[in-house]
Amino acid sequence: MIGMGKSISHTGASLGYGWNEEKDAKVVYREHLAGDNPKELTQEFKLIQTQNHRCKKNTLSFVLSPTIEDGKELKEKELKEITERFIKEMKLKERQAIAFVHQDKSHRHIHLYVNRIGFDGKAYKDNYIGKRSQQAAEKVAQQMGLTTVREVQQEKLNEVKNVRQEIKQIHEKVITEMKPKDFDQYIRYMKQNDVKVVPSISKSNQLRGFRFEYKGQNLKGSEVHRSMSMGRIAERIGFDKNIAKKIAKENTVAMLGKTVGLLPNLVTTITKKAFRIAVKKTIGLGIEI
Repeated sequence: MIGMGKSISHTGASLGYGWNEEKDAKVVYREHLAGDNPKELTQEFKLIQTQNHRCKKNTLSFVLSPTIEDGKELKEKELKEITERFIKEMKLKERQAIAFVHQDKSHRHIHLYVNRIGFDGKAYKDNYIGKRSQQAAEKVAQQMGLTTVREVQQEKLNEVKNVRQEIKQIHEKVITEMKPKDFDQYIRYMKQNDVKVVPSISKSNQLRGFRFEYKGQNLKGSEVHRSMSMGRIAERIGFDKNIAKKIAKENTVAMLGKTVGLLPNLVTTITKKAFRIAVKKTIGLGIEI
């Protein structure tokens, strides 16, 4: 579950958004409020807020978002409990407050509004309120057996790690088994294995690297593995000697129907590799004679 919080000055508009019937909003919690519509609720908030004219952002706005899977299982009673526990963790009890659940989308979430001004006229201290909201939501999730932010983050990290490994394996297969002779072939062979390779071209039309799209992830080559930087990939592609000569002369390469510029170090990498291959072939032919 994710928790977000901030202080706001637009109380009426926010309460109107919370009560939005188009979002199938339902009140799941209310404290020290009797109003039946946003206008009445705003007036009740303002009645207390008039005790403190110095505080301009006098309403606290929170959003509590369980994961999609958790949200599907939560009943109204449990959504109320989430709100009550969150208010307790934030030390906001005995204040005017109202919470709505929005369920217009598959991702159910709670909008909670609390009067920042207490009945004693004092303003609730809102320093680091965003961070404190995250921490409070994390504690509530743990208390109620819901998925925490850390668990979601770890799951995403594991997913990215698996995708990186799969892209690397496909890359190795393409390089060692399919042996591409230029960037176009490399891109085509990777696509045949469900990996989309997207060249990164600078504004000055120079090839900077490749990005890899696979299973919903979009990663730079260096993010996949250090061996998949632009230079490392170029080292392992078997460019033809004549193509390499042209690249060395023009500092450009034909790719995906366009001509793009190459950085000097990449040109050197390509030409050295091509000539090494050519020398090996010549030596091999000499031995056979």
